[in-house]
Amino acid sequence: MRLHVIGLGGAGGRIVDRLAADHGSDRFLQGINAFDTDAAALDALRSIDESRRYRFGDAADGSGLDGDLHAARRLGDAHASELGRVMDDENPSIAEAFALVVGLGGGAGAGAAPALAEELSRLYDAPVYAVGLLPTPAESAASEVDPVRGSATDPGEREPDSPLAEKNAARTLDALSDRCAAVFPFDNDAWLRPGENLPDARDRLNGVVAERVAALFGAGESDDETSTPQQVLDASDVARAVGDDGEIAALGHATQAVDAPESGSRFGLGLFGSDEPAEVDTSAAVSAIETTIRKAARGKSTVEVPDGRADRTLLVVGGPAAWLNRQAIADGRRWLAEETGSDAILSGDAPQPDAEAVFAVVLRSGIDEPARLREIRESIA
Repeated sequence: MRLHVIGLGGAGGRIVDRLAADHGSDRFLQGINAFDTDAAALDALRSIDESRRYRFGDAADGSGLDGDLHAARRLGDAHASELGRVMDDENPSIAEAFALVVGLGGGAGAGAAPALAEELSRLYDAPVYAVGLLPTPAESAASEVDPVRGSATDPGEREPDSPLAEKNAARTLDALSDRCAAVFPFDNDAWLRPGENLPDARDRLNGVVAERVAALFGAGESDDETSTPQQVLDASDVARAVGDDGEIAALGHATQAVDAPESGSRFGLGLFGSDEPAEVDTSAAVSAIETTIRKAARGKSTVEVPDGRADRTLLVVGGPAAWLNRQAIADGRRWLAEETGSDAILSGDAPQPDAEAVFAVVLRSGIDEPARLREIRESIA
């Protein structure tokens, strides 16, 4: 599907920059932009062309907003139409969906995202999705402050960088749910390794988010016209899976390396242009597909899925065409229906002739509220 991706604020810009670095030549990326009030943050991006980066909000004097959501909302409301016009030269009217990528606990991105989502929905018929990074508890946790010295009592402690991060995230989640077809939260805290902090993990986590966005939205686009899916995944399938009521959606993803299939040529290496299809051992293909689907469903999702249950589920299986055993995919779909309790299971396959791995994407929507989202919402209760 043709996706136009917009990174808003520092966190959103970095992730979209990573997406451009890893997938900039992929067909699914119809358009890409980064918008921020912070000129330095935009200048630090390396893979998004300078013409696709835009600083808005002269009132911010070219700097960030230090988590001031109210100021950011005012700027977002004032500049939403302007940001929409900045995108015009990338032909947004032919995009099949828009994805706003934003750090939910921040200022500029979190403040501008709801207004831009509303503007894009007004201008175009394509759905607007939000990919939102949840703040970690450490970002807004209060330090123990000495009432006399006015500083942390433990020399190793410091004031939180974003004391309002959780409150900002709660308010932004509500606003985006009202204005977007679906919200894909990414729980930073759940993805941190033991002893790891967010600054140290940032590059790795940005890569995870970019990989999952590409795995879902790029699954229906192939650069090889000879690779025809048995079940084509398109924008309407994703739209049906996530709905249009601003529900929370979770993405699971897994890959498994596979060997190149043996040529069907009787000369052993296919050196003489044999038309016989490459062959893969059936049991190996079935095992690879079953394992990958189960890992995608039961492994770490972008956000917790309580009890693994969902109202609607989408399964995508991809990789070298010879490995995409149709019966194994059908069996995996039935297993996933039981695993999720979904009344609606959609699926598609994504042949990739030059791939060296089989992959599976499991999208679940209409899930029960994850514990981390509940904690964040309670911050403004």
